[in-house]
Amino acid sequence: MKNKNRLRTAALVAATFASLFAFCGAGWAQRPEPQQQPQVQQQPLQRSVVRVPTPFVENGTPVTLEMVIYKPDGAGPFPTVVFNHGSTGIGNDPALFKQTWAPERLARWFMQRGWLVAFPQRRGRGQSDGLYDEGFTAKREHYSCEPAIALAGFDHAVADLDAAVAWLQRSPDVDTRRMEIAGQSRGGILAVAYAGMRPDVFQGAINFVGGWMSDKCPGNTADAINPVAFRRGAAFAKPTLWLYGENDPYYAMSHSRKNFVAFREAGGKGRFESFTLEPGMNGHGLIAQQGLWGKVVEGYLGAP
Repeated sequence: MKNKNRLRTAALVAATFASLFAFCGAGWAQRPEPQQQPQVQQQPLQRSVVRVPTPFVENGTPVTLEMVIYKPDGAGPFPTVVFNHGSTGIGNDPALFKQTWAPERLARWFMQRGWLVAFPQRRGRGQSDGLYDEGFTAKREHYSCEPAIALAGFDHAVADLDAAVAWLQRSPDVDTRRMEIAGQSRGGILAVAYAGMRPDVFQGAINFVGGWMSDKCPGNTADAINPVAFRRGAAFAKPTLWLYGENDPYYAMSHSRKNFVAFREAGGKGRFESFTLEPGMNGHGLIAQQGLWGKVVEGYLGAP
């Protein structure tokens, strides 16, 4: 009977996530911003790719991570934002694992304000070595809603971020006195939690639509995953910035606000901002809507 119940639960999770993924689409920037102006030819950005050493060895081979860096013009060191990628939909398409996430348009926004932007790709993502292992079911059909498995995957991501941050702290281009951490979706919750877990590294943390597992997980198990991870950020002494869009099929606004309350009750400091996108637009794609969040983020970056 237990096996049958497990099979039913697994089938329900797969069906729920499949319908969710169909609604969301494969990308977070599916639509242009409303009333977008004709494109103007822009100067190419200074983009480089580095290989970050890690302490990990898989199949007898040392693991290195891909990190894409966009550097402003002029002499450094530069204030730096470490931007963390999210997941890959429901985690059922290995081809998506190998896509490097380092959006030029997002990087340009920060670079125009003098920031160096680093996009680390965690193990098994983009062109990084190693196995992508951030909380899958036993047969790796999709991400697991089991709290123990999901949170073990979160710890796996933290270890990768440790290696990337250590590399950046040694770079002569990085002003280690002015480092911010940010992220999209899984990267957003990772940014907040990591700031608290390594409280002396960053001056701020920006969370774009963050969460580790969708609130569509059966049995409300996301309530035993997302608040737990967010509370790890409560030790960060400075205010964090949380940015969420209405009509997010992964994280309902009510769920995200509950996560923020849990973070605050644990002693965390922060500001929660919600945005209404154009009708029919996916709230999980807020990060592409710079016209909505730009002034808020500018103010946050300029805060002492």
